[in-house]
Amino acid sequence: MAVDLGKTGCRAMLWNSADSSRAVSSVAGAPGLAAPDGVAAARAAVRAAVEPLLEEPGGARPESVLVGAAGAASAPAAARSLVGALLADLPVQEAAVTSDAVTAHAGALGGRAGVVLAIGTGSVAVGIGSDGAYARVDGWGPLLGDDGSGARIGTAGLRAALRAHDGRGPATVLLDAATGLFGDLEGLPATVGRDGNPARTAASFAPEVARAADAGDAVASAIVRDAAADLAETALAAAGRITAGGGPLPMAVTGGLTGLGPALMAPLTAALTGSGLPVRLTSALGDPLDGARLLAVDRATPHASLVVRVRRTTASSPLPTPATPPASA
Repeated sequence: MAVDLGKTGCRAMLWNSADSSRAVSSVAGAPGLAAPDGVAAARAAVRAAVEPLLEEPGGARPESVLVGAAGAASAPAAARSLVGALLADLPVQEAAVTSDAVTAHAGALGGRAGVVLAIGTGSVAVGIGSDGAYARVDGWGPLLGDDGSGARIGTAGLRAALRAHDGRGPATVLLDAATGLFGDLEGLPATVGRDGNPARTAASFAPEVARAADAGDAVASAIVRDAAADLAETALAAAGRITAGGGPLPMAVTGGLTGLGPALMAPLTAALTGSGLPVRLTSALGDPLDGARLLAVDRATPHASLVVRVRRTTASSPLPTPATPPASA
């Protein structure tokens, strides 16, 4: 059983190694393991996603479950607690938890060393070297980081719309776009915070910013170019901290923000390939669910030290402490 537990959605995949068949279920996500109620919310989300697969007629009982969870890298104690909860909740012999950034990395590069830049509502680059060295760059959330992310692009677009509305900034089609999506801009602050996740709401405006950039709007174009520069800086910082064991360092870009198209991806690609660092851009081989499945069955990848893994026969023993990056990572 492989699980991808993000802050906006939770997907589970039951994979049968005998015939390579798979079934997938999805539910709403959880706030991340670093949140005060992170473990309880994660436990509930995983159960909600997994139980429909386990209840299918004739469904196999999985040997193990591996969860890639948002916030696990910065909350190792919560990750260990979630492992125990999984063993208590699910009919598996082994449970494992790691960061969703680690499973995204494993899926995108097929378990090889390299760098994965994951861009969506947030943004983070994860580098894993051939020697197991781990580098995490950004992913600090919308208040302190996530530079170049969907939340940042959307927020910048909404700020530009409000500045145009006030007469403090240049004219931009983002004003009409924001009104069309959110209604009267006088109520925009309340609208953005209404569902308790302002970053996600702001990120929903990022496609409008990209469309405006494609149409030639100068304000939107500047926002997207700045985002591309920030994302390239994040990915290259991770690349500078690891090695691939010879040859150019593989690098893949994943996540929903890639769907913004050439407005973002063209300047991002140019910045990465023109950096002078020995990196090789490659298409992602798989997604975080593929990475979670790979790490569940393969313990010889460079990611092994980043996974908290416990078998039921040792569940009563103290749980191991996973390798975690230093606070500056």
